[in-house]
Amino acid sequence: MSRQGGASGNGGRSARSQASAEEATADLGKTIQRLRKAYNLSLGELSEQSGVAKSIISQIERNETNPTLSTVVKLSRALDTTVDEVLRGETQSPFIEHQQKSAVPILESQDGLCRLAIAGPLNLIDFFQWYDFHAKPSGVLESSPHPPGTVEHLYVVTGELEVTTAGETRIAKAGEALRYRADVPHRLVNIGDTDAHAVMMLALRQFGAQG
Repeated sequence: MSRQGGASGNGGRSARSQASAEEATADLGKTIQRLRKAYNLSLGELSEQSGVAKSIISQIERNETNPTLSTVVKLSRALDTTVDEVLRGETQSPFIEHQQKSAVPILESQDGLCRLAIAGPLNLIDFFQWYDFHAKPSGVLESSPHPPGTVEHLYVVTGELEVTTAGETRIAKAGEALRYRADVPHRLVNIGDTDAHAVMMLALRQFGAQG
């Protein structure tokens, strides 16, 4: 009787394991479909960008096949996410990360008048960089060239900033946005009489190429 009970128990565990695997595959399919639609990609477009056959992607989304790790890696890259995030499925918390104020890195300009809080995720710094920028009057932020193709996006919240890049200068005021080359030396100066506040985002060329 005890041996029969043991066999029955193993069968139960096997059934539960199979059910868990099926649920994981279903979550994977839902995640792939959600991300694809979030990027407004058709099955064909995702197929072209990932190198995974359109029919295979369709089967994954409908939970009709269990993809290999190689396939998951290709789809993750095409969807600008990580394998870990994809495999977590739909059951993960909607909150990815909560960075406390004390843990947000702060950079300071050489003159001590400019401060940048690194608001973007550090694990994606090779793809895009996001900063919260504050400058005292006459504060100067000198930046070295970023990788070729990098574009800096600047939105001025308050104040007035003078931006110089590739030998040309523009002035951006509160409520205005400016986009410019950041793969050459560039400089921001607070030319106003009050503190300036801006949001800066750097889009590296390889980030766009990932798709």
